[in-house]
Amino acid sequence: MFNIRTRRATVALVASFALLGLAACGGGSEEPTPQKTSSSEPAPTEPAAASASQPSWAKPATEVGDKISTFKAGDITVDAYQVGITKATKSGQFVDPETNKPIIAEGDDIVFVNYVITNNGAPIDLGFSLVNITARYADWKFMQGMDSVVDRALFEEQKVNSDVLAPGAFKDPGVYTLGKGETYSVGANFRYQKNSPLNFAVTATPVDAKGDLLHDKRLEGKGAGTIK
Repeated sequence: MFNIRTRRATVALVASFALLGLAACGGGSEEPTPQKTSSSEPAPTEPAAASASQPSWAKPATEVGDKISTFKAGDITVDAYQVGITKATKSGQFVDPETNKPIIAEGDDIVFVNYVITNNGAPIDLGFSLVNITARYADWKFMQGMDSVVDRALFEEQKVNSDVLAPGAFKDPGVYTLGKGETYSVGANFRYQKNSPLNFAVTATPVDAKGDLLHDKRLEGKGAGTIK
């Protein structure tokens, strides 16, 4: 990580790459205070529930890695798994403005995590961002979220989904119903820091029939784990 003491640095974009579900980050601007919150809850290492059903619009969920956290947003549960460590095949998308060097350089170690998302409550209509999950190391110094490497081949090697929608599932308006008991998964990567505490944040904003966000019904939660 970078030592920035004298001022808060804003991470600059090296490249802009918008990919639905990649790194489990959804687009959109800041949203109002959520209606419902929940806190993290520790969970033992175990595989995600294999009996959960799959929404027709999602790619098959993958169940890989060692569980490092479980957290909730309303009735939506997220199980986070540490999958594997590999080398970055290219630089990441951000640079440190003080050094003008990439936060992730080609050849750096990156770690993959797999998020398994399950709806345990009533069906919920979600927009293009689906369930939005972000992860930050506890000592992360930058205002923006953590950098990642965009490379589909790496996601395939780690057996995690780089995006969520199944072929042909895109529609406009973007209304995707996550039914009770249904599960999907998506992967993410960031710079590897051994034995580092990690904080998670999750939000889920329902949409109406036109795909417009229902901000007053937004759900959010937090979790914590440790990258081994």
